Amino acid sequence: MPPPALAYIGLGSNLDTPRDQIRRALAALARLPLSELAASSPLYASSPVGPQDQPDFVNAVAAIRTRLSPLALLDQLQVLEQRHRRVRLRRWGPRTLDLDLLWYAGVTLETPRLRLPHPEMRRRRFVLEPLAEIAPNLELDGETTTLLASRLTDQPLRRLDS
Repeated sequence: MPPPALAYIGLGSNLDTPRDQIRRALAALARLPLSELAASSPLYASSPVGPQDQPDFVNAVAAIRTRLSPLALLDQLQVLEQRHRRVRLRRWGPRTLDLDLLWYAGVTLETPRLRLPHPEMRRRRFVLEPLAEIAPNLELDGETTTLLASRLTDQPLRRLDS
């Protein structure tokens, strides 16, 4: 059996007690088959991307070591979203839980269901800042997450107490 791959997952919620949704999701990530939770960032509050007629989001990033393939991991993440009663009514709309597979062992992948690394992560402070907390030297196209996060001046974040 191959060694576990390191993967980073973005978490977001803005419905039904978002902090609790994120905490429960982190606990569920720790119980994924063939996987273990390696690290998680602090929680952050951010304005929504897209429609502004919704509450702010609570965001975090988790690192897991997994023997699941990227698509099998995506399947597991979507099952977790469903367990949290995720409903997709509109693009970038409010949600109880959003789990995005951001990066998987340096793999580049483009399928109809999954693109790796996540195509929007370099532009999203609510992803890069928490990611830089747990993986400051992770490189995306030759630049560290810390450097990329420092360049983003819009989308202010507010770090939340646990």
